[in-house]
Amino acid sequence: MLTTRYDVHPFIVLFLVSLCYGFLTGMPLQKIIDSVNEGFGNTLGSIGLLIILGVIIGAFLENSGGAYKIADKVLGITGRKRVPVAMGIIGYLVSIPVFADSGFILLSPLNKSLSKKAKISLAGSAVALALGLTVTHTLVPPTPGPIAAAGILHADLGLVMMLAIPVSAVALVGGLLFATLYSARTYIDPIPEVDAEEMENRLKEAPGAFKSSLPVLVPIILIVLRSIVRMYDNLLDPGLEHFILFLGEPVIALLIGMFLAFLLPKKLKSHMVSTDGWVGKALASAASIILITGAGGIFGKVLQNSGIADLLGKTLSGIHMGIWLPFLMAAAIKTAQGSSTVALITAASIMTPMMSSLGFDTGLEKAMVVLAIGAGSSVFSHANDSFFWVVTQLTGLDTQQGYRLFSMGTFVLGFSAVSTLYLIYLITL
Repeated sequence: MLTTRYDVHPFIVLFLVSLCYGFLTGMPLQKIIDSVNEGFGNTLGSIGLLIILGVIIGAFLENSGGAYKIADKVLGITGRKRVPVAMGIIGYLVSIPVFADSGFILLSPLNKSLSKKAKISLAGSAVALALGLTVTHTLVPPTPGPIAAAGILHADLGLVMMLAIPVSAVALVGGLLFATLYSARTYIDPIPEVDAEEMENRLKEAPGAFKSSLPVLVPIILIVLRSIVRMYDNLLDPGLEHFILFLGEPVIALLIGMFLAFLLPKKLKSHMVSTDGWVGKALASAASIILITGAGGIFGKVLQNSGIADLLGKTLSGIHMGIWLPFLMAAAIKTAQGSSTVALITAASIMTPMMSSLGFDTGLEKAMVVLAIGAGSSVFSHANDSFFWVVTQLTGLDTQQGYRLFSMGTFVLGFSAVSTLYLIYLITL
């Protein structure tokens, strides 16, 4: 209620709720203070740097024009007449390092120009783009939300990535089917904001598609390799094994990605890495996510130390909801307050002390819980979500159309993701 009705920042809400909960459950005052310090410090100690590095990579990909080049390459593969499918795939790729809101604003001119050329409704291609952006924003690291959830739940980031790719891909197919078969039937006239000549000029200045993809692909490959090496111990020479484990450490992998991102501009200039340049603005945008993540850590630690989480976990374990419990929890939080990242962090914080009592003990099970929370955090985007207004305002949808064409799409997306995950859960566990 504080975030939705009174627009209070989620950091303040999570922090105050944590303190109030500690007082009301009768926790000793010193234990509340210790929980606050441990929850905030331990959470940011493991996650903060990952969020910062990921945001910097996204800023260089966005400002250098690399995102446009990736988009142009995808269009060349899918065909320029299949604009909704192409925009969904483009959104899927771009939102791994770039925030969904920024990605939609960045790609909206390209989407309008292509839709106008193809003589199709903007509604289908815009919803496809928005759903593509949403699915990786909520499921695929190194996006901050999934990274934060994995850190809070102590899940192996490589395992999360390996599962996230197939789960998010199936969810994207579900979203694209909704966009092309349903949303596209409502005609919205695409009025390009950028003419074809200006779009061509932007593409000329941008780095190549392969080069643009390296800051994202290299860290993902290194982190996944690290998880594979850890799963199959003693398979390689000890020296090589230690080297891969070092390079695949998420902080090192993303640091390498950041240096690769510095190569995207034709010439790296000092203002790009200044406090007022690309890096400064990226860090300013990351500050809110970092604070919310820290507050989520506080909330989780207070729940853990109060003892209520163990009791709740034992009660819920008898219901046998399995992977659907974290999904429904995240979906409820997302629908209530609007932010997918807050839903990811809060649901992960609530789940952390209950993991053992619910039977989620192995690395694979923890990774599945992260993805179940991610799937839930995509459901249900509506008026309390800033991304809902970005999509509707830039597309020309009224509120009713936004609910019907986009909000329902996020439900399809989230349900497709969790259904796929549930099948994997039944097969593997």
